[in-house]
Amino acid sequence: MHAAVTSLLTVAFALLGIITASAQTSVDAARLPSWRVPDLAALPQDDYGRDVRYGGDLILHTSALIGPDAPATAMRFAGNGLECQNCHLDGGTARFGLPLVGIWNLYPAFSARLDAIQTMADRINDCMARSMNGRPLPLDGPEIKAIEAYIRFLGSDQTTNVPLVGRGAPALPLPNRAADPVHGAEVYQVMCAACHQADGAGVRYSLFDSQTKKQRYLFPPLWGPDSFNDAAGMSRNITAAWFVQANMPRGITFAYPQLEVNDSYDVAAFINEQPRPHKSGLERDYPDPWLKPADAAYPPLLGPFPSRQHELGPWQPIDDWLRHNMPENRHGPHAGGDLEAVIGLRTAPSN
Repeated sequence: MHAAVTSLLTVAFALLGIITASAQTSVDAARLPSWRVPDLAALPQDDYGRDVRYGGDLILHTSALIGPDAPATAMRFAGNGLECQNCHLDGGTARFGLPLVGIWNLYPAFSARLDAIQTMADRINDCMARSMNGRPLPLDGPEIKAIEAYIRFLGSDQTTNVPLVGRGAPALPLPNRAADPVHGAEVYQVMCAACHQADGAGVRYSLFDSQTKKQRYLFPPLWGPDSFNDAAGMSRNITAAWFVQANMPRGITFAYPQLEVNDSYDVAAFINEQPRPHKSGLERDYPDPWLKPADAAYPPLLGPFPSRQHELGPWQPIDDWLRHNMPENRHGPHAGGDLEAVIGLRTAPSN
């Protein structure tokens, strides 16, 4: 199947001229520091090793262990059929694939969305409520403990005196036009539909394969009832475009993207215009509206810009307005009008 999909995509790319001989890489991989991930298999068979392994299993097999396919109803915390690794690629180990490597020491951390300090456990449960469209895990339960142990383990092989480059996804220049979901639909059919299907529903395993693999999907749904909700980080077009550019279609590397930058924004806009679960209470996000990113399109909104511009862009005029109009006491490391602070420094998972 993989060979057939690869062949289909290659032909499609050639037909649309999306891949060209002059395509530029977004990241010079040869100049990056080494990316080190510790060996899970080398862990001892003790309580610590079991915790880390269970945490890794929860990232890989979310739907089967704490999602809708968990045998015990009480364990069904995730509300959709996704696995955590659908966003945090390769079990959270892929460089620029929203990895979990190296984020342990970032927490507790300030959350602009909450205007408060979050612990790692809080952040995990934020993902559960948004990307997993579910409910919080018990803060004193073994699942939180295991996921925390796994995340801490993933950073244990990093060289502490060398800056870690590879968290989040590489920043892209903001387009000087609005993202175009109509063109994004065309890009989607060529670049994405072979895996995620024309209706965005993904490719679901058979019941036998799902039980064997402990996963619900071969390729996850990008919209519909089994996908992330409209409060997830991936529902914001800048976040989604950066992730897509560096990681999609699966099999590419961040150093050799297959999409043009504007195509990434366009296809993200198309995907995020499709129906998905709604999370109530969005108006309570970003209690301080000056901390709200330009592409968070739900009210309340600051400035003279329509919600459609917050959704699709161009975003630079919004950011410029925020820079020039924010109150003097809001200038600082978390200022909403500062692309470096709010958009550019996505070093933690954006869920």
